Amino acid sequence: MSYTFNRLLTGVSFAEADARTRKALGDKGFGVLTEIDVAATMKKKLDQEMPPYLILGACNPKMAFEAIGIEPRVGAMLPCNVIVRAVEGGVEISAIDPVASMQAIENPALHAVAGQVRDLLAEAVAAI
Repeated sequence: MSYTFNRLLTGVSFAEADARTRKALGDKGFGVLTEIDVAATMKKKLDQEMPPYLILGACNPKMAFEAIGIEPRVGAMLPCNVIVRAVEGGVEISAIDPVASMQAIENPALHAVAGQVRDLLAEAVAAI
């Protein structure tokens, strides 16, 4: 089982790919709660260069509220991470598959919510 949904964008800048990703997430009810500029962090902490790489912590509040109501400790696995990274030939967008990440939790009701979130994230990635 793959653990991410992926899309390669060609012919767009990194900034444009980032903006398109955020819009597509917003259109599916997700907000970006956290943002980690991995390339900047690696440069600052390790003095190492790497291509642009962002981790966006995306959250659909309605779905998160439902999941936490079912399984209060699921918050340790939230938000859903979406990566925007420069690769050879373009910018790759990768979003976590919540069904794959929730397999460790034995709760069928939570798995149902994860399936709904998976569908929304897959639709968002496809729309970028």
